[in-house]
Amino acid sequence: MPRATTTAIAFLLGVLAVQWLPRLPPGWSLALLAPVAALAGWRWPRLRPLALCLLGFAWATWRGGLAMDLRLPRELEGRDVLVTGRVDGLPLVRDDATRLALTVERAALDGRPLPLHGRIELSWYDRAPPVPPCSRWQLLLRLKRPRGLLDPGASDAERAALERRVAAVGYVREDPRNRSLGEPSACLDGLRDRIAAGIAARVRDPHDAALLRAFTVGDTRGLDRHDWAVARANGIPHLIAISGFHVGVAAMAGAGLVGLCYWLWPALALRVPRLPAQALSAVASAAGYGALAGFGLPTVRTLLMIAAVAGARCGRRHAGGAHSLALALLAMLLADPLAVLAAGFWLSFLGVAFLMLCLSARGRGLRGFLHELSAGQLVMTVALLPLGMWFFGEASLVGALSNLVAVPFVSFVIVPLALAGMALLGLGPPLAGPVLRGAGWLAHAQWWLLERMAQWPGAHWYLPEVRPWALVLALLGALWLFAPRGLPLRACGALLFLPLLWPPREALPDGAFRAWVLDVGQGLSAVVRTEHHALVYDAGAAYPSGFDLGEAVVAPALHALGIGRLDVLMVSHADNDHAGGAAAVAEAFPEAARYAGEPERMALPMQGCRAGQAWQWDGVRFRVLWPAAGTGQAKDNDRSCVLLVEGAGGRLLLTGDISGRVEPQVAAALGDGDGRALALLVPHHGSRTSSGAAFIAALRPSLALVSAGWRNRFGHPHPLVLRRYAQAGVPVLNTAEAGAIMLDAPADGPPRAAELRRMRERRYWRE
Repeated sequence: MPRATTTAIAFLLGVLAVQWLPRLPPGWSLALLAPVAALAGWRWPRLRPLALCLLGFAWATWRGGLAMDLRLPRELEGRDVLVTGRVDGLPLVRDDATRLALTVERAALDGRPLPLHGRIELSWYDRAPPVPPCSRWQLLLRLKRPRGLLDPGASDAERAALERRVAAVGYVREDPRNRSLGEPSACLDGLRDRIAAGIAARVRDPHDAALLRAFTVGDTRGLDRHDWAVARANGIPHLIAISGFHVGVAAMAGAGLVGLCYWLWPALALRVPRLPAQALSAVASAAGYGALAGFGLPTVRTLLMIAAVAGARCGRRHAGGAHSLALALLAMLLADPLAVLAAGFWLSFLGVAFLMLCLSARGRGLRGFLHELSAGQLVMTVALLPLGMWFFGEASLVGALSNLVAVPFVSFVIVPLALAGMALLGLGPPLAGPVLRGAGWLAHAQWWLLERMAQWPGAHWYLPEVRPWALVLALLGALWLFAPRGLPLRACGALLFLPLLWPPREALPDGAFRAWVLDVGQGLSAVVRTEHHALVYDAGAAYPSGFDLGEAVVAPALHALGIGRLDVLMVSHADNDHAGGAAAVAEAFPEAARYAGEPERMALPMQGCRAGQAWQWDGVRFRVLWPAAGTGQAKDNDRSCVLLVEGAGGRLLLTGDISGRVEPQVAAALGDGDGRALALLVPHHGSRTSSGAAFIAALRPSLALVSAGWRNRFGHPHPLVLRRYAQAGVPVLNTAEAGAIMLDAPADGPPRAAELRRMRERRYWRE
């Protein structure tokens, strides 16, 4: 193996080892480890791979510690902090709020300076003024540490916050001290914003303009949920927000332009050699376009590879693809070892590595190009399928064909035409309009085709949550399957995909059930599964910003738990924090029967819940206890569906938002349960108007589960309610602290609960 490749892999292994630690080692250990490793690698050449691994470990630990130290001190959570900072990136303006990132320059609490630095992600609600990129502001902020929802199949928001160096999240408070600190200074984000505005002003169709803005300057603010769903179904998110291939096209254009100059004026070669000049022009073009694109991971990877090749050309050396990729990997890890926490890092570097290892040239000219293009899409689709499942919980089986159509058309037609329009915005604005409108029309046609392909079978393919060992086996299988000719039994590589494609599924015996109270913030969603059936009770909230917990949490959790068919979707009542995500769940599982406590207030057709409704699945009985007949005029919360799940060994009571007014009737309808232990989903998130002492005494639950948001503004669960359960000797688990809660109700014993924050492997970045 070449030295550069060995060096890069050894350093990468050291960086990766840090990301599995539950806590970071102390600083003094790094001060000892790094010089010892460097000395050993210099003194004993055979130990260099190990020394590089240890150096990578020390480097990633130090950088990870610096990033964690940026986080808001816990004692400042919920306090009002006056911050001066600069807007970072492109602010997103929605109907409900403006979302922006602020790089902190100064911070103060009650006039005292605070050691707060780093990046803060904010929401400015209601009447937010225009917030240009790179502008400086003084704002009063209510902040908290980055803390994400933790559910089966969901992305790790706290890991993503660390990778982006987010110190805190929060919102802008109304205060007379909030003000702009002058005109924004010149910056790349400002240039990107002006180019995006120029495109939007010249392309009539807003959606076509949004696509062009994403293709050209990485501005995805105009894309909605449907657009991203189409992109995922076709396996092309990398094209929407600037792919490395686009940067390569920009580099080729730069090299080609210099080559044209040498062709027109051959005497230039007497003064400056052509190859170094083309190499430097390629780097400059790639860097310029990468800057406009916002320097995403695929962009940076391609830029580093181009720089490695250009450096070799300038030094009159040959740089192979593997050598360039290894240098790019090493440079990326040295610049930002936390990049390994991002999905884009692995999809980018492993994708290129698979192409280099598995493809060999088949002729030259058009035939060779077409072979590389078609075979490359097949390799990328199959080889990166395990990573797509690992990071996103889904993959696209039509991605190879979609990319075969989209990659050349977007990269060689739409993007160059849009770039030409961008250039004309500065050189000849009247000419920019027709060029950009033509590019918009082509983007429209391309997207029309992709929307049709997104409806094909296999466009959205889901599997249960991927285990690390299954991921490693599938990647090895892909490498074996696409290895060069000469390796024996290459077809057997497909067998290593079996643990990924058909994972073992734990069977539930007759009379047993398993429930998950999902972490949906200040809302509610629960999943109940028997051996062959599944039910969803409530689906979390949906917000005007477009964020939908039914789509972002509930549906992915069902896929991750291996639930391919949903039998019943029950919504306790029509409040947004319970019913907002129901439409997304119903769209993902249209075969489910639907019940609701307030069907007339629901956005989609549903049957009404009524006491007495009952059915049985796999030895587990389901009974609706409330609302009773004649409660149509009751308060909204008191019309909640109350569902009792009765297994052979234990029971679960799902209560919605009922209050103390109807708790006596619910307790009377429950009965004694033949001595079976009862797990109770605490009514109304632990509001003080619910969970009366008489209700707790009548039910005698063995366990109480609360679904509430972290540091929510309602103060749920109320301390008085927690005191009532404590006095009754009932343990309480809260999703705000525990993440999703799994309740296992075996057929031969009482229900047992487990917290996902304790079940999942502990990581140093997790709150």
